[in-house]
Amino acid sequence: MTVGRTFLRSMLVVAAFAGGLQAAFADEWRTTSSLIGESKYGDNFQHYDYVNSDAPKGGTLNSAVLGTFDSFNPYIVQGSPAAGFAQFGGGLLYDTLMEQATDEGSVSHPLIADAYKHPDDYSSATYRLDPRAKWHDGKPITTDDVIWSFQVLKANSPMYSRYFENVTDAVAISDREVEFNFNQKGNRELPKILGDLVVLPKHWWEGTDANGKKRDITRPTQEPPLGSAAYKITSFKPGTEIVWQRVPDYWAAQLPVKIGRENFDRQRFSYFLDDNAAWQAFTKGGLHDIRPENSSRRWNTAYNFPAVQAGDVIKQEFKTASPEPMQAFMLNTRRPLFGDRLVRAALIYPLDFETMNRTLFFGSNTRTSSYFQGTELASSGLPQGKELEILEQYRDKLPPEVFTQEFKLPVYDSPQAERKYLKTAVDLFAKAGWVIKGGKMVNAKTGEPFKFEILGWNDTDQVLSSPYIANLRKIGVDATLRLIDQTQYINRINKFDFDVTISQLGQSDSPGNEQRDFWSSKAADTPGSRNYAGIKNPVVDALVDRVIFATDRDDLVAATHALDRVLLWNYYVVPQHHRSVVWIAYWNKFGIPQKQPAYSGVDQNSWWVDPDQEKALAAKYKSGN
Repeated sequence: MTVGRTFLRSMLVVAAFAGGLQAAFADEWRTTSSLIGESKYGDNFQHYDYVNSDAPKGGTLNSAVLGTFDSFNPYIVQGSPAAGFAQFGGGLLYDTLMEQATDEGSVSHPLIADAYKHPDDYSSATYRLDPRAKWHDGKPITTDDVIWSFQVLKANSPMYSRYFENVTDAVAISDREVEFNFNQKGNRELPKILGDLVVLPKHWWEGTDANGKKRDITRPTQEPPLGSAAYKITSFKPGTEIVWQRVPDYWAAQLPVKIGRENFDRQRFSYFLDDNAAWQAFTKGGLHDIRPENSSRRWNTAYNFPAVQAGDVIKQEFKTASPEPMQAFMLNTRRPLFGDRLVRAALIYPLDFETMNRTLFFGSNTRTSSYFQGTELASSGLPQGKELEILEQYRDKLPPEVFTQEFKLPVYDSPQAERKYLKTAVDLFAKAGWVIKGGKMVNAKTGEPFKFEILGWNDTDQVLSSPYIANLRKIGVDATLRLIDQTQYINRINKFDFDVTISQLGQSDSPGNEQRDFWSSKAADTPGSRNYAGIKNPVVDALVDRVIFATDRDDLVAATHALDRVLLWNYYVVPQHHRSVVWIAYWNKFGIPQKQPAYSGVDQNSWWVDPDQEKALAAKYKSGN
C-alpha cells in the first residue's frame, strides 16, 4: 500500500472496529479514518511529528534499479512499468483520494478528498473532493475523473478488481461528491479503503498524443502521462534511465502530511542488469545515493570500501513495528505435481533454516511461521473460543491437524535433525505415492521423477534456493533454479508460468478486501493476481469473506486466526524468514530527521539534500551530481 499525503482540519478520527463510535458518527463527514483506533494526531494535526517542517527543498536523489522498463502504465498486466510508478497507489505521479499514514497502521488521511462518510450499515461510502485539487495542466480534478478511474481500474487492474470487488458503481451526487455503492452490507473496511483509489486524468487518457493517435488506458505507453502528485517525468531513456522533477506549484505541497516531505528537486533512476552492477555503482557514488540492503552477507562483510572508511557512506539500522511479510517458496498448485497436500507438506521439511541463518545470514533473521507474523492476528497454540467456533463449521473439509496440533516448522537444532526431518519428508512422499528408486524420487505407479524448477531473477534467489535444493537432492528430488531477466520474470509470474518462485506477501494490521487477491479461487484464475500458489479452496474462500465481513475487532482477530491456520496446514508455501529492522546505507549528503516513523521504520521522503555536502562529495568522487 502507499504512504500518506493529507489535509486535516478537524473532526474525530473514527475507528472502524469501535462499534459504538462508528454507529454514533455514521453518515457524518470525517477527515481521518482508522481501522483500529483513533489517530494520535486528533483534530489539531499540523504535520507528522517526526518531520523537519522547515526541511529545505533541492538537490538530486539518485537511485539504482534492476532490470528495464517499457511502460508508463502500471495498472495493466502487460509491460514493465518504469521506476516511480506503482501498481497499487499513485507512485510519484498520481494522488489518491486519501493516503495511508507513514507512522500509524491502518490510518488514512485525506488528499484529493478532504472528507468521507458512510451509513451505519456500510452499504456505501461518499467522498468529498478538495476544491483545490488539480492536475499538472492546471485543470481541476473532478468527480468525472474519480468515476472514470474507478471503472477503468476495476476493469483492468487485478489488484483493484479484487480490492473493490464489492463496489458496484460510483456516481456523482454533486460537483464535489462521489458515492460508491456496495453489493453487500457489513464490509466495515470498504468505506475506508476506497481512499486508496488512485485518480487518473480522464481528459488526458481519452485525448490524443502528439501524433493525433488516441490514447488507450488498456495498453502500455511510453508517453509521459499527465499527473497530479509532487513529481512529473522530465526526461527518460527507454529501459535505461528515468528522471522525475518536483512540481513547483504542486497543489497539495502545504497540506499537513506533505509538510517536511518530498524535498528532492529531482529523482533520477538508473537501470542495471543485475544487483552486482548496482552494488558497484553504489560504491563509486553518483548513481545510487540510498541503498536498502537485503543481503546479510553484504551488510556484514562488504561495507568496508573507501567511502565507508572515510565516513562518506553511512550504515544505519531502523527498527519497524509493522507486520512482517510472508517470504516463502510459493508452490504453484496449478501444477499437478503440487496438487497433493502430503507432497506440499513433505517439501517443508528439507528447508534447514537454522543452518542457513548461521552460515549465510549472520544470525540476523527469524523464521516466519504465520501469514500475519508480528501481529495479534497470527495464530498460535490450538484453536479455541470464537476461532474454534468458526473452524468447527468446516471440520469435515479441513485437515484434522488443524484441531489437534499446534503448527510448527522443523527446527534443525542438532546434528541428528537433518536425518530426522529428511526421513519425515520421505515418509510423507511415500504416503502420497512417491518412492526413492536408484537415488531418485519417483512416482510409485508411473516411474515419473519428482522434478521441479524454482524461477528467480537475482542473486538473492540463488542464495536462498541453493541450500534448499541441496537438501532436496539428498532425498532424490530433482529441484533446479533458473534465473532469467526481470522482464521475463514479471511476465511469467503474471501468467503463473512457473513451478515454484520466491515472493513476499505483505499484510497490514487490519486485513480485509485485499485477501481476495492473495487467496481466493477467482484470483487463482486472474493473470496478475497475487494468488501465486493458485489456491482454490472453498473453506479459504469462506474464511476470506469472514475476515472481510467481520463484525468487530474481536471477530476479525478470530477470523484471521482461522484463515492463517487453514493456510498453514495446507502447506501452500515453504516459509522462509524475516527481520524486524530495515538496513539502509547512504551517501552522507542528506539531512535526516532525528526521529523516523516507528511503524514503517524509515521515511525517505522526509530526508533532504544538504547542498554543501552534495557538492563536496561530487568533487571528491567525481560523481557528476
